[in-house]
Amino acid sequence: MDKRKPDWLRAKLPTSQEYKKVREIVDTNDLHTVCKSAQCPNMGECWSRGTATVMILGNICTRSCTFCAIQTGRPTELDLGEPARVAESIARMNLKHAVITSVARDDLKDGGAGVWAGTIRAIHHRVPECAVEVLTADFRGQQEYLDLVLDACPDIFNHNLETVKRLQRPIRKTARYDRSLWVLEHAKSRDFITKSGIMLGIGEKEDEIKEVLQDMVKVGVDVLTIGQYLQPSKKHADIDRWVTPEEFQRWKEYALEIGFGACESGPMVRSSYHAEEQSDMFDVRARRRTMLAEQAAKKDGALVEA
Repeated sequence: MDKRKPDWLRAKLPTSQEYKKVREIVDTNDLHTVCKSAQCPNMGECWSRGTATVMILGNICTRSCTFCAIQTGRPTELDLGEPARVAESIARMNLKHAVITSVARDDLKDGGAGVWAGTIRAIHHRVPECAVEVLTADFRGQQEYLDLVLDACPDIFNHNLETVKRLQRPIRKTARYDRSLWVLEHAKSRDFITKSGIMLGIGEKEDEIKEVLQDMVKVGVDVLTIGQYLQPSKKHADIDRWVTPEEFQRWKEYALEIGFGACESGPMVRSSYHAEEQSDMFDVRARRRTMLAEQAAKKDGALVEA
């Protein structure tokens, strides 16, 4: 195939004052962002709109997925002051919707769930009007650590399947298709708005795309993102094809037809693309207030019984 990017994949260079403001806050507060670490093509657009996807738990991942640009190796840091610093930065950015993600931390017993929970709560406390969307790893399928994150009441819970079932092992290696579906299903069983995403152009077939979308619907995924795979380097998985905007539109129509509540599908789409619009669509702040009230009622009830 022709490795040159088609015209529809050419991003504009960022020049706005808002972009410069966000960059200054990120750099000054020593924050990692998936925007920079994963070479996201939408960094200019999103930062110009005053949004950024903050990456916690360092910038070295314990997994070596063949699609991802983030550095892999043995992490050297665990910053327990990170939750407060992230919350303060989000307040300075004046965000309406914050997206938090992380590297996989299989070196930690809890997979970093404690820092995750602390970060969510710190943002809720410092910027209560800001919706918090989390994009987590699978915590190796350990429910107690997944629940630790969910107990902090994120407004949207995102966990990406990334690709079709057949390509999980060569593309994601350590992750497992069924385990990822379980993570999403468990979050939905606790009444969270759930979200997942896949890449196209990495070797998948049409019937396989339909299968993964149908599997997501079966476990109750509300929001879907579909984007073009971009090869970070020659060491990463090859691009199989450039998917046209027309095909992305067809997949969006199919996704909505089979039951997704919302779908962002396009060559430049990534997990956090237009995420703030999805939070408004599902009225996530009202849902969070209800969840927190229910938690408080259960706690009060337990104290009375004791």
